[in-house]
Amino acid sequence: MFLDFLPIILVFTASFGVTFVVTPFIIKRMQLRGITGKDMNKSNSPQIAEMGGIGIIFGFSLGIIISIFISTYLKLIEINLTIFLAMFMTVLLIGFIGLVDDLIGWRKGIRQWQHALFPIFAALPLMAISVGDTSMSIPFIAIVELGIFYSLIIVPLGITGASNAFNMLAGMNGLEAGLGALIISTLLYFSFISGNVEVIFFLIAMLGAILAFLKFNWFPAKIFPGDSLTLMLGATVATSVIVGGIEKIGVMLMTLFFVELVFKAKHNFQSHCFGIPQKDGTLKPRPEGGSLTQWIMKKGSFTEKQVTGIILGSQAIICVLTIILINSGLI
Repeated sequence: MFLDFLPIILVFTASFGVTFVVTPFIIKRMQLRGITGKDMNKSNSPQIAEMGGIGIIFGFSLGIIISIFISTYLKLIEINLTIFLAMFMTVLLIGFIGLVDDLIGWRKGIRQWQHALFPIFAALPLMAISVGDTSMSIPFIAIVELGIFYSLIIVPLGITGASNAFNMLAGMNGLEAGLGALIISTLLYFSFISGNVEVIFFLIAMLGAILAFLKFNWFPAKIFPGDSLTLMLGATVATSVIVGGIEKIGVMLMTLFFVELVFKAKHNFQSHCFGIPQKDGTLKPRPEGGSLTQWIMKKGSFTEKQVTGIILGSQAIICVLTIILINSGLI
């Protein structure tokens, strides 16, 4: 029994440990080099280290490497390396795209149309190996066989959409990483049920890194995730959903992001999630609104930590409901 869980323990510990050790070093280096950003939700607007995704890349990458080592040499698990490496390359490529955006700066970074276009290149490894279930069930109509169009259209759209979704609902201490941890944990649950080894170890490697990062990103944050992490989180979710053939579950888990999309679309994608900090620590909504966070602020006098907690609590409820609805066969 222990040997069954040993690979999972090793991968999780490695990704968690490396991110936990590397992130404080990254914080110091970013502060020294002036690679920082204002914490817009604090009244004193402290300068916080940027590019937290670097620590995630280190931890996640080691977790992937150890998974391959366990499969190749210890023979404790059996991983399809073609699929596994394609998944890894997709997330790594999109992480580098995010790093470029972080280096340029969030106000002068990659433009909106580039955010939509660039992730398509990151999806190429998955498109090349033709993964996922190419048949799609359309409610009240029929099951449609998409064939090659699944790889050419659905895969890049999924990677691009999910990556940008995590980039939209962001800007509060612990929000992005917290949402990622909840969604990835739920996907991990369904992956254990289906027995998809590639997806299980892919998600374990990312989950360990995210949980370690949360130690430094939770309120009050010492480092921001940056686009490098938000884009990677979205790509991780999309990649796992595509390879695992659980698109329906993925869509359900992304409910809050669809809500945020509606808010952003109404404001031509020019709005932000930041509030206006008050002396008592609460946040007032910006006059223009345009975000789920702004809507929550309008409903009461909340601190940043409370707004984040409300969103994470809502996501947790969505995760539980998804598990119940899928397991009961209602959806």
